[in-house]
Amino acid sequence: MFSQIDLYELFRRHLRLCGVHEGERVVVLSQGRERADYADAYLDAARSLGAKTYHMRLPRPLPSSGNWAVGASELAATPEAVEALKQADLLIDCVFLLFSPEQFAIQAAGTRVLTAVEPVELLARQFPTKEHRERVEAGAEILSKASTMRITSPHGTDVTYRLGVYPTVTEYGYTDEPGRWDHWPAAFVFTGAADDGVDGRIVLGPGDVLLPQNTYITTPVEYTIEKGFITDIRGGFDAQLIKSYMASFDDPRGFGMSHIGWGLDERAHWHGLQSPSFPGGMGMELRSIYGNVMFSTGPNNELGGPNDTACHLDIPMQGCSLFLDDEPIVIDGDVVVEEMKPARARR
Repeated sequence: MFSQIDLYELFRRHLRLCGVHEGERVVVLSQGRERADYADAYLDAARSLGAKTYHMRLPRPLPSSGNWAVGASELAATPEAVEALKQADLLIDCVFLLFSPEQFAIQAAGTRVLTAVEPVELLARQFPTKEHRERVEAGAEILSKASTMRITSPHGTDVTYRLGVYPTVTEYGYTDEPGRWDHWPAAFVFTGAADDGVDGRIVLGPGDVLLPQNTYITTPVEYTIEKGFITDIRGGFDAQLIKSYMASFDDPRGFGMSHIGWGLDERAHWHGLQSPSFPGGMGMELRSIYGNVMFSTGPNNELGGPNDTACHLDIPMQGCSLFLDDEPIVIDGDVVVEEMKPARARR
């Protein structure tokens, strides 16, 4: 169990990584009674480093249909609150603003944004390190220069992404650069294809993960993708679950292809969904697993694209091979580029 003092000390170490110093303006954003302990610990930790600290607490969300509607934020109804958050140097997001126009506006003003919504056990076990940052940035350098990405798997996946239209994004768990967003915990690099630039087949196998459903795939699911959109989903129960979920949004843009990337945190566990620490989390451990390849469907507005649908699925896959311009990056779920391997695993 983590006490409030433990949280304070953990968050103080984290704020140091984020470059918080005397005179900076740090705002913690929370909602209702959720993560009140996080908000208090972050405020105390920031103040101990000499920062000017504020707490903005939004009303608890109204009951919803149960769908994870990404990009929806209570801030949308209070533009004056967005203007206030633009004045911060660092915003600690304990709500999850990602994909929202409000977060994009705050970042554009130069405020760096850090999302912290995962269970504290994960935050501690996957505490950010400079080594992980260096490895993620090494992956980003390679990815940003590639024009094609091909993914294959023993289950039958064979899909090609045409790259070069959208930027490459790094996640390593902290942010010390103006306007930059990150998510703790994370060690992940990703980009997006051209809007009409994904073609082929993706086949999910047992053990692959559906997020936000937070479930493991048990039966094969086959996607057919043409010119950047899913045109067919076949399989048993899992396929029917996916189709039902996507159809509930009544938005054909939900069938577009979103970001694609791979994880680089060797401390992340594939069995994370079954861990006692998982309840309350959003699956960042699964997204960051070393050598996993994760494809996403739906919005690409976080990359600057036009698709802002609320229908979003993230699907980490095991045992895939990933090639950039025909050069191997991940083979059978193992990273093969030396600069992206843990230091102890390098030759």
